[in-house]
Amino acid sequence: MGKDLRGRDLGKCISQRQDGRYQARFTNRFGKRESYCDYQLHLVREWLDTNMAKDKLAQNVIESSITLDEWFEKWMEEYKYGIIRANTRRHYMQVYTKHISPVLGRRRLSEVTQLQVKGLINDLDKAGYKYETKSKVRILLVDMYSKAMVDDFAKKNPARGIKIVRDDEKEPRYLTEEEQKIFFDYCKGTFYDNLFTVAINSGLRPGEIYALEESDLDFERKVIKVTKTLVYQKLEGDTQKTFHIGPPKTKSSIREVPMTRACEAALMRQIFQSKVVKKKSPKELDEKFKNLLFTTKFGTPINAQIECDAIKSILDGINLMRDDLEQIEAFSGHCFRHTFASNCYKAGFKLKRIQKLLGHATLKMTEDLYVHLFQTDEADDMEKLSEAMEKIEQADDSEEAEQRFRALIAEREEKAAKVIKFA
Repeated sequence: MGKDLRGRDLGKCISQRQDGRYQARFTNRFGKRESYCDYQLHLVREWLDTNMAKDKLAQNVIESSITLDEWFEKWMEEYKYGIIRANTRRHYMQVYTKHISPVLGRRRLSEVTQLQVKGLINDLDKAGYKYETKSKVRILLVDMYSKAMVDDFAKKNPARGIKIVRDDEKEPRYLTEEEQKIFFDYCKGTFYDNLFTVAINSGLRPGEIYALEESDLDFERKVIKVTKTLVYQKLEGDTQKTFHIGPPKTKSSIREVPMTRACEAALMRQIFQSKVVKKKSPKELDEKFKNLLFTTKFGTPINAQIECDAIKSILDGINLMRDDLEQIEAFSGHCFRHTFASNCYKAGFKLKRIQKLLGHATLKMTEDLYVHLFQTDEADDMEKLSEAMEKIEQADDSEEAEQRFRALIAEREEKAAKVIKFA
């Protein structure tokens, strides 16, 4: 029992110092000595009761003063050392130092709230950052706090439960070059590999691919004739959703799409695969759909959910051994179409050509849907211009340097005008 300066009992763990202040001390469950001093005895008792109760209920943390910045350093060294690649490590550092540290870095780890994390993500949205950046910030914080909770540095995860929704109309999902390579390396030889390969090499809508028959393929001219689409929905008179073959989305959707070499090879493999599947199918096939090229393993028609499930199965295998920030985000079959458009643009295709390949009714539809490509291209152009200008400034004042300067300005003005027109 502690005593005050007059020798009166103050209760367990409380005493009075020579300067008149009362002091509470106890050893917590981590073996660490905690103490609190105040001239008011009731405040000291309140502190002691509260903190001993938290300790008993395991609601306290091992180090309450550690900041988010300090924990990030520990997290990187203890949990990510030897696990992530150097390139991934650099990416983590970039995401944290640029987007998280300036806002939350100096706050105590155990005191960051979900409201503050939501505010951070909302500010990123207002600043024009896209889904990928906002999602990576959230994922990084979720993992940091999950590990902090394991080690008793935090009792809650303020980033968990926050949802970030992609606006597909403003920002369609498409696969990066790295994601394309990883995905197709992993799915090689799987049942739907040919379907995915045709989708990303043709830009056809999912329903247009599902409706393809061997008679729609012209291998001599190396083109796919798009004349119909397969839909799975409840039409007038139906009691439930059923498959229907109908005309494409618009008149402009009736078109011929050239085959790439990869697309041609996949279609040839699929013709053989389709015949084997239908021959072995235990089900009696509907006469209307017996010639479909892409089917399930039972020879029955495919819908969007079946394709999404097949994609998810591939991604689950890929992501199983990948770190949180290296996970490939889930996507639908329509993503292959967006990726095709992105690849065409990067390959130098004219926008009018991309419009015809995709079967869009108007050029504006293509411009509006893929404006993010032009914005990225514009940013890259400005960076290249800056680098080129720096080189010119370092060059001598010769006539050759002057000519290079004028040619560069003319080229960039023309490109900028094109970008502005598209955007």
